[in-house]
Amino acid sequence: MKQLILNADDFGLTKGVNEGIIRAHQQGILTSATLMATSRAFDDAVARAKAAPKLGIGCHLVLVGGSPVASPDEIRSLVDENGRFPRTLPQLVRKVSLGDVRPRDIDRELCAQIEKIRRSGIEPTHVDTHKHTHAHPVVMNVLGRVAREMGITRVRKPAEDLTASWRSQKAGERSWTQLASAAAVRAVTPWFESLARRYGLRSPDHFLGLAMTGRMSASVLGELIAALPEGTTEIMLHPGICDADLVATGSRLRKQREIEMEALLAPEVREIVEHRGVRLITYRELN
Repeated sequence: MKQLILNADDFGLTKGVNEGIIRAHQQGILTSATLMATSRAFDDAVARAKAAPKLGIGCHLVLVGGSPVASPDEIRSLVDENGRFPRTLPQLVRKVSLGDVRPRDIDRELCAQIEKIRRSGIEPTHVDTHKHTHAHPVVMNVLGRVAREMGITRVRKPAEDLTASWRSQKAGERSWTQLASAAAVRAVTPWFESLARRYGLRSPDHFLGLAMTGRMSASVLGELIAALPEGTTEIMLHPGICDADLVATGSRLRKQREIEMEALLAPEVREIVEHRGVRLITYRELN
């Protein structure tokens, strides 16, 4: 059996992103989204999620960019003098790898984010992280412990099938930087799987989307779905509507979000899902 979770990251980033995600779910084939507790449009996302009960909602845990949910004084090693997270992923990775970030500070912040989502009335289906920070063994170890303590049993496994990603990209349109990033994340798969087993966390069998971030057109998405292997696959997407609020966030994904939204709405992609007998699910149905 082929099962597919189509997950939208960055739910809550802006109202335009929220609108695009809900449109892709209600009018298209999107099944899941992960909510950012640190985001500026969090309350809007919560209201929209409650009006769309079939959309699975997980936690998109943030340790890069922006401000924390916990008090900066309680997580001092994780934030700068202005109380903000490291601006980029390499900055966070360097700090964590050098031991400059106390694991207990990561623990406090992840707990604070999950608790904020639960207080809003949403029970998370799973967890993943912004910029895939849980691919780092130190972060994953903390995340696994936090998830177990908070009763969350499902997590994204960010190890991508690079063969499928390579084939979906036309020569001359490949992003070597993103392919390299996906390869680097895949290299830590043994550590990830070991930690996931330790904490009793389940993941889909396969993962796609990192190497194609920002270029998930209808044709690419259709090709990936047509070539799905047996088992359960998660495809990561970033649908949304580009507006002034999105530009103000500094996100590199702007008009690309609209391309991904349109891919999820495309009738030809839905036809491929139906023709191939792919069952669309959320993390709730992941066994």
